Amino acid sequence: MKVHVRAFASFREILGRDLELDVEDGSTVRDLLQRLASSHQALGPALFDDDGDLREYVIIMKNRERIDSSERRSVPLADGDEVAILPPVAGG
Repeated sequence: MKVHVRAFASFREILGRDLELDVEDGSTVRDLLQRLASSHQALGPALFDDDGDLREYVIIMKNRERIDSSERRSVPLADGDEVAILPPVAGG
């Protein structure tokens, strides 16, 4: 199945552009992020801490809805989903 990945700010600098990836049926958002981290060396440390957990400040959205940090490991993907990866947002 195909999933569209949109990255913003520093994550876009690492990935270079929006991506469309084929992922296996039954994949989760975490599976997708781990795959991206393994194919883009600088992305791993930006997304995951030393224990392999997704950093709390990273914002992940699926189909324009923010994924709560407690659900990040288990959110399933479906064909045509859009996953957005955003750094923390601050204003002033």
